[in-house]
Amino acid sequence: MLFMVIFTLTNDIKQIEYQDRHCILRAYIGYVTCPAYNYSFLLQSIYRYLTVVHPNRPFWQSIKFQILLLMSTWIFCFIYPFVFLFKNEIIYIVDNQICQIPLQGSFYMLYLTSNAYLIPISLVIFTYIKLIRYVRQMSKRVVSANTLSRARKELQMVRRIVILVMILVFVCLPYEIFTIMSLFTNAPKYDFRIAYLFVDLSYALVMICLFQFTGPVKTYIMKKLKRPTDIIDVARIG
Repeated sequence: MLFMVIFTLTNDIKQIEYQDRHCILRAYIGYVTCPAYNYSFLLQSIYRYLTVVHPNRPFWQSIKFQILLLMSTWIFCFIYPFVFLFKNEIIYIVDNQICQIPLQGSFYMLYLTSNAYLIPISLVIFTYIKLIRYVRQMSKRVVSANTLSRARKELQMVRRIVILVMILVFVCLPYEIFTIMSLFTNAPKYDFRIAYLFVDLSYALVMICLFQFTGPVKTYIMKKLKRPTDIIDVARIG
């Protein structure tokens, strides 16, 4: 997404208003990587859920099973946009200077929105709700303190994933609004420019949250940032 924004900005500066040979390829890559990013949150939620609900089934928690899910996700993400290429639905939009499926309330736009956003986000929230109910039931039963503590820890991890997903949902709200508007009327002239600006902002916010949530990484980076300051202070004292 950031690359597409940079490309659009470059074309604005150079006043280029025609399609280049890699335009459709960039759109295809965007349609692959965006849902892959969203489905990565779903895979993490599923792993946490299986760890808590099915601890006695080690295969479901094994690396082989996780790689199988990961490969299946990427295969799906590579295949589902093929219909856009075969049907020539990806076109060059002069006002936005990118190749995209136009927001016209078509079946293909609904197909894209469902596969890239609605399905993974809905399943993440569904998994979170199921895990909440299961942990509450565990609290009412007689279980070991370690088991309950581990379940609550995994629930906390899924809760953080939901927070990240909600950031994506709310910051990407302009894109969602323009998609809904396209069902009833024409979207604004620079719809994709506005929408992708907010999408890139959401990715930046997600990275900040991941930095905040990941303790070891945060500690390591803070030490690296603090070390030059300590060296400068020592040099000044010397």
